[in-house]
Amino acid sequence: MVPFSDTLFWDCDATTIDAEKHRRFIIGRVLTRGTMEDWLSLKRLYGHEGLKSEVVQLRSLDPRTLAFCCTYFELNKEDFRCYSKNPSSSPKPAGY
Repeated sequence: MVPFSDTLFWDCDATTIDAEKHRRFIIGRVLTRGTMEDWLSLKRLYGHEGLKSEVVQLRSLDPRTLAFCCTYFELNKEDFRCYSKNPSSSPKPAGY
């Protein structure tokens, strides 16, 4: 795997992360928590179109990252799964 910041994958064993199998996880982590160097490594690893096809499938992005991705990939918020996916509706307990 391309080296990213040591702290980026603090919660898992980075040596077990596969760049292809875990690409969406890697992309999401770098976008939301990575440095500029991590971003440049990500672009080298997956390329513009590879990133674009994965980013729109991410389940969650904070508003700032979503705005960046909209601008960078020339997309609308509605193109992203995290924006357009309806939250599952669960029945509310009686009295609510």
